[in-house]
Amino acid sequence: MFLDVLRRRNLPFLEAVVALHRAGEIPAGSYVLDLDAIAANSAAFCAEAHQRELTVFAMTKQVGRAPGALDAMAAGGSDGFVAVDMACARAIVANGHRLGHLGHLVQVPRAATGEAASLEPEFWTVFSAGKAAEAAAAAIAAGRTQDLLVRVCAAGDEFYPGHEGGVPLDELGAFIDRLGEEPGVRFAGLTTFPALLFDPDTGGARTTRNVETLARAAELARRRLGPDAAVAINAPGTTSIAVLDQLADAGATQVEPGHGLTGTTPLHATADLPERPAICYLSEVSHLHGGVPLCFGGGFYVDPVFAPYSPKALIAADPTDLGEAPVGMDFPDPAGIDYYARLHPRPGRQVREGDAVICGFRAQAFVTRAAVVGLSGVAAGTPAVAGCWDTLGRPLQRRIS
Repeated sequence: MFLDVLRRRNLPFLEAVVALHRAGEIPAGSYVLDLDAIAANSAAFCAEAHQRELTVFAMTKQVGRAPGALDAMAAGGSDGFVAVDMACARAIVANGHRLGHLGHLVQVPRAATGEAASLEPEFWTVFSAGKAAEAAAAAIAAGRTQDLLVRVCAAGDEFYPGHEGGVPLDELGAFIDRLGEEPGVRFAGLTTFPALLFDPDTGGARTTRNVETLARAAELARRRLGPDAAVAINAPGTTSIAVLDQLADAGATQVEPGHGLTGTTPLHATADLPERPAICYLSEVSHLHGGVPLCFGGGFYVDPVFAPYSPKALIAADPTDLGEAPVGMDFPDPAGIDYYARLHPRPGRQVREGDAVICGFRAQAFVTRAAVVGLSGVAAGTPAVAGCWDTLGRPLQRRIS
């Protein structure tokens, strides 16, 4: 989906990927990041967000919590980071960054609440009274008072399957009162997900019913706490510069860009937005069977935000081959293990074992076994590998030859 725009808007990055792979610097089965582009995207995004008085908590699960990416986002002006789970939170704090938001989308497991409190998140989201009590106990044990965001929901709200949860709107007033009596925590604001979704009919983003629920919840909270009460409104989903006015107009105070900082929201597939594409997936031809090339897997999880489509790849023995037409490929069935994917070059095209294979799909590195590699110096014409990590943000051996 993003292969054409990658080649058109960030060809030097792809050329660097192929050259460094050929030199043995990047292993097959890697998400490769253009750290310069991520830093530039972050700077552009944060400048626009801060003009609208929006706090920016960057999401890092898509790029496998890579420390180089965290550094680039922080250098670009991010106010902190959102942890989708405890694995994200550990990587954020271990690499010296501010943990802005924890507990959303994934609630903190009961046995991990003590560790979570020790990481000192600025905001901690809860879906229920029980989870609020767990956070309170952990905060008291850590000697701190924890600001809580409450995920609120109402009939008609939209959730991805398996993402459901939250305090019903008609119970929110009593819930806020209860938090006011709970030592160790305080009510700080409200959240939902998704606030925005891609609209394939328009190519833009639409607000969900959840945003209306957030507005009603914020009004209720201010009636309960007083009109001047500070109520944070956290509204993630399909976040890029292009939607900041929508979010600000909807009352958001916190935004959480993820794919926006790598130029891979669905919006970036339909229009050239300020953020440039900054990620690709690198594989390598392993072998041929019956004349069909197979390339290594490990990271062929395609975030299913679009309707099913036929993926393509670029095959390149060296950077000059990047001008060749993309070839079709068969990803493994999701029910299987992605040891390999099959490639379908045009008849007569010569493909050799060891050739680089570049894909441009929408990534979720954290759910794969791929490596994550950061490149620096692409913008200056001096590309080099800045780091190689696993999807928990831990360093891996870089050179493979």
